[in-house]
Amino acid sequence: MAYRRTENVVRRLAEREQTILDAAQSIAGEDGMGAVQIAAVAHRADIAAGTVYRYFPSKSDLVAELIAGMAERELTAMRSAADAAPGPLSALAASIVTFAARALQERRLAWAMMAEPVDADVDISRLNFRRALAAELEKRIRTAIAGRHLPDQDARVAAPAVIGAVLEGLVGPSAPSGSTTREAVQMVTLFALRALGVVDARARGLVAQCALP
Repeated sequence: MAYRRTENVVRRLAEREQTILDAAQSIAGEDGMGAVQIAAVAHRADIAAGTVYRYFPSKSDLVAELIAGMAERELTAMRSAADAAPGPLSALAASIVTFAARALQERRLAWAMMAEPVDADVDISRLNFRRALAAELEKRIRTAIAGRHLPDQDARVAAPAVIGAVLEGLVGPSAPSGSTTREAVQMVTLFALRALGVVDARARGLVAQCALP
């Protein structure tokens, strides 16, 4: 009986923690990472600020967990799309399309999580996020190079360059507005594939066969 009560307590604690993280994500998606403050999160989650501090001793701890959770979700989505593709180039294209489409669907949140200028502590967490995304793309690029589907190049440089192109082209403050999700995602993916050395006709075919998430 005590074991069941313990399970229930653990479940309730996990649910409360997720409620706090959901509130923080909602605020970040609306007003940016700078607006994610303990008091604001507590108000959004309809709990006391002291309760938030019991789960996250500081704002930095809360933001780090928020970013880590989003990083895990994005990487899982990219890997799933790439692993389902029929070949190395298709996997690379699917990975870029998935990242781009998901970022554009939640444009404000993506910028807040990955690039918006804020505290130094937040920048460390976001740098880890971007490095993880780049590492996933680097793996796909290396596989395509090994199979002679891409020209020889430094994948360590190419991968973060693609991440930067997606962020600046789709969700950054200088990104154009008004394009549909499909048009914008296809354009930035085509740009990335061309930059990696895929000939134009092949790049267009890869983009056309990618399903947007």
